[in-house]
Amino acid sequence: MNAISNLPAEIAVTRLPAFDDNYFWLVHGAGDAQRSVAVVDPGDAATVLAALESQGLTLATILVTHHHADHIGGVAALAARFGVPVFGPAREDIPARTLAVGEGDEVELPALGLRFQVFDVPGHTAGHIAYYGHGALFCGDTLFSGGCGRLFEGTPQQMLNSLDKLSQLPPETRVYCAHEYTASNLRFAAAVEPGNAALLEYQALVTTLRARNEATIPTTVGLEMRINPFLRTRLAAVRAAATAHAGRVPADDAAAFAVVREWKNGFR
Repeated sequence: MNAISNLPAEIAVTRLPAFDDNYFWLVHGAGDAQRSVAVVDPGDAATVLAALESQGLTLATILVTHHHADHIGGVAALAARFGVPVFGPAREDIPARTLAVGEGDEVELPALGLRFQVFDVPGHTAGHIAYYGHGALFCGDTLFSGGCGRLFEGTPQQMLNSLDKLSQLPPETRVYCAHEYTASNLRFAAAVEPGNAALLEYQALVTTLRARNEATIPTTVGLEMRINPFLRTRLAAVRAAATAHAGRVPADDAAAFAVVREWKNGFR
């Protein structure tokens, strides 16, 4: 387990590694409520219970971004044990959900003294949502460092729109995604943009971090705008790479995004 990382604007977050490459997130309350936490995307109850016990924390809320098993596997057990509210996407089936939320909603967590905005970010799944507030973004499998989620249920246009929405957040926003995919994502990103100096510098840092088994998450919106090909598909270098890979000029922005996403799907 990693130590709490302090955030600006009152909150702190603890990373809980799980499975092969998942991260669950404990969001600590503000001020005197630091020992009360929300958990984001708890795919396994035992991992969360061990963290609560070892750190002397109280679970106050569960936040869910989408319905995949590695994000909801522990929700029902935790909700039954602690009797806490469960926020989840209105357009997906979430176990034990007590409050269905979507675009424009605000999630109030009075026990923690925190409030988050909800964004609809479909693409990876049809009803995927993200939570934003206090300098932090909890985006599940929509945006990764150097990458984005596979399009299991959504369209390229939907995912492009979702990433456009997240890219408008302040550049210092810390991005808490749900998987440690950064090293593999950057290998692909470097194939798309081999001349991107910021990307190559970041890739070297990530290689060092992973060699020490250290996490690369959180990232920031500003960093991702400089190195993530899925946030850069309108730029000339990425558009040229998409054209070369596809053997044709993409018809529009969504088509260019689709080429890059399909390229990543088969990249080894």
